[in-house]
Amino acid sequence: MSQAEQTRGRQFERGIELLDRVDYQLAETDAEKDEIYRLRYRAYLQEGAILPNRDHKISDRFDDLPNSWIFGICLDGELVSSLRISVASPEHPVTPSVEVFPELLKPELAKGKVMVDPTRFVAEPARASRFPELPYMTLRLAYVACQYFNADIGLASVRAEHQAFYRRIFLRTLAPPRDYPGLIKPISLMAIDFPDQRDKVFARFPHLRSSYFERRMLFERRHSRNPSIVRLPERPFERASIVPRS
Repeated sequence: MSQAEQTRGRQFERGIELLDRVDYQLAETDAEKDEIYRLRYRAYLQEGAILPNRDHKISDRFDDLPNSWIFGICLDGELVSSLRISVASPEHPVTPSVEVFPELLKPELAKGKVMVDPTRFVAEPARASRFPELPYMTLRLAYVACQYFNADIGLASVRAEHQAFYRRIFLRTLAPPRDYPGLIKPISLMAIDFPDQRDKVFARFPHLRSSYFERRMLFERRHSRNPSIVRLPERPFERASIVPRS
């Protein structure tokens, strides 16, 4: 085993241990959302992804759509990262990645596909370097959502320098970087055929697994708000065709 593989192995083990200290909190009040908008600003500014603004907040119209969930990830009670989960379906076709990559994703929606679109992935600059497992703990929400919403495709809109990380969790590049609203740096589109790859993902990264109870606790809180995208019980998967095979 190479040194890099050993390092990743230790990180995964630490990631499993960290799950006992991690709390995924759905932001529903204005105060909760404002805290996350300020975290986005700090993280993006640190990365050079945005220009300074007077409000010291970053938000957009997708935050208020009925098919979006904004999560704060807390470690030992402290907000350390955030992720927005949007779910694209024929009933709710509008998500950030669908708008930026319409020629690739709208045809899949026309086929009836369901896509989980995680965006606004940010981490507290002061804590990110101390916890290299934090990206896995944060993006775990995307896999939880893929299971809960019976997703055919999991998406990721990421900068070019971050693609290597996403490849490790079985995503493949579908489109080269292009301009993304509100960000200075361009964004590429990556995706995973979730029904086809889920067993491989969970075998390699067991801490990405979730229980049905956890999935309901995280996403069914807004059941009355968007009943058309909550499809229960979980169904057998159909093969998605958009993601290139290895």
